[in-house]
Amino acid sequence: MPDYDFRTPRLFVESALRADDTLTLAREQSHYLIHVLRLQPDDAVLIFNGKDGEFLAQIAETSKKGAKLAVIRQTRTQPSRGRIEFLLAPLKQARLDYLVQKAVEMGADRIGPVITQHTQVTRLNRDRLFANMIEAAEQCGIISVPELLPERKLDTVLESWDTDHTLIFCDERAEIANPLAALQKSAKGPISVLIGPEGGFSAEERKKILKIQSVIALSLGPRILRADTAAVAALALVQATLGDFG
Repeated sequence: MPDYDFRTPRLFVESALRADDTLTLAREQSHYLIHVLRLQPDDAVLIFNGKDGEFLAQIAETSKKGAKLAVIRQTRTQPSRGRIEFLLAPLKQARLDYLVQKAVEMGADRIGPVITQHTQVTRLNRDRLFANMIEAAEQCGIISVPELLPERKLDTVLESWDTDHTLIFCDERAEIANPLAALQKSAKGPISVLIGPEGGFSAEERKKILKIQSVIALSLGPRILRADTAAVAALALVQATLGDFG
């Protein structure tokens, strides 16, 4: 278990990171450090870009053009990428923000919006989605930022499905059984967790999903869960059996 530092502010940057480099931050990030957190020259900041690990830096200079950071040393190496893809039908904005943040916290490696027949939101603000992903990573000590896939129609996803890739279908109509045992027994290869919209999948969609040879129809218990709750429950089950919880 890494020795996380939760007291030092953390910041995602897009630049490549190496010790002894100097970075000039964008205006928004400079404003956040200087005017919101009220940091001063020589104050420490942890920075990461999702590729090069985490680095300790210091504020070297502040000006109207932006703050400069002096990169000192690497504090954590970049972990290997995970194997879990999270496919979600977009929800209304506040719940979608929550859902994306929790997927990052739960270790999803890729996040892919899928448009279903009952999806209420069909136009996504990708900048907002990515900002929520970054915020979750910054707050929780995560340095592997998931890949945000383009939105696709569910039919498109299913038609091109690779049967060496396990599809975990969170199905409220599945027989209630031990989900841990089902995952341990059946899953193989890369894993995708599919969560439906607020209105659930249509009968036609459910039929197409269950035709996938590598699908696991997973019950999340006797209660009907909201989509955002179901996502957290499903990702926890997958990480506990097939992911990095062990």
